[in-house]
Amino acid sequence: MDPATQAELEDIRASIDNIDAALVHLLAERFKCTKRVGRLKADHDLPPADPDRERRQIERLRAKAVEADLDPAFAEKFLNFIISEVIRHHEAIRD
Repeated sequence: MDPATQAELEDIRASIDNIDAALVHLLAERFKCTKRVGRLKADHDLPPADPDRERRQIERLRAKAVEADLDPAFAEKFLNFIISEVIRHHEAIRD
């Protein structure tokens, strides 16, 4: 690989690494909020899952994905994974 291509590849990968770190921090902040929701639900005997809220969130994220030129099916899979983790945390808090 020529040096210019190598340098460009390293620059792009550095950007990817920075984005990955930001994603981890954003997910950590999101889960701090959802844990607060879980405690509130447990305190008030509310169910861990909220299918209507989940449906609205999926619709909203799919629309955001289209706006961002991201595959909406991928965005939905990603959110479904997060939702399943949140519900698991809410069940653990409740129990």
